Amino acid sequence: MNLPNKLTVARVIAVPFFIIAYVFGYDLIAFIIFVAASLTDMLDGQIARKYGLVTNFGKIMDPLADKILVYSAFCCMVEIGLVPAWMLIIILAREFIVAGMRTVAASEGIVVAAGTSGKIKTVLQMIAVPLLLLIGVLDFEWVNILAMVFLWASLIMTVVSGAEYIIRNKTVFRQ
Repeated sequence: MNLPNKLTVARVIAVPFFIIAYVFGYDLIAFIIFVAASLTDMLDGQIARKYGLVTNFGKIMDPLADKILVYSAFCCMVEIGLVPAWMLIIILAREFIVAGMRTVAASEGIVVAAGTSGKIKTVLQMIAVPLLLLIGVLDFEWVNILAMVFLWASLIMTVVSGAEYIIRNKTVFRQ
């Protein structure tokens, strides 16, 4: 297994440690774990592209690892009322729709690449989560406001990228 794939696996392995830290109220430790895991996402992609280490495993697991990390955090935050459940439902619905469309496309031999808006959505989510975590660490109103701005921005990009994905790939529905 090459280094980028090891970093992707490390991101998945970090998730239970993040959850344990967060559930037991160690928000700063959860913050550090989440940020470190998020940074592996940037790093694994850069290394894979720079050294020609792009693999099918990485193409599948890298975005999946991102989703496991981010949506685990959102689930934990729904439990304590920091993120409204309806927001998470919209976010997950978009992911299921896109995954379903990709599955249908793949069965027809069509590979559907991620769009720019989907990548922006992921970045906004990976910024929103640490900011939301900081609410439990720093007692500053600006942290709360900034966290909510990024949470809402990520939700808007979730809807936009989902709609864009459906429109761009509507031929998948015609088969």
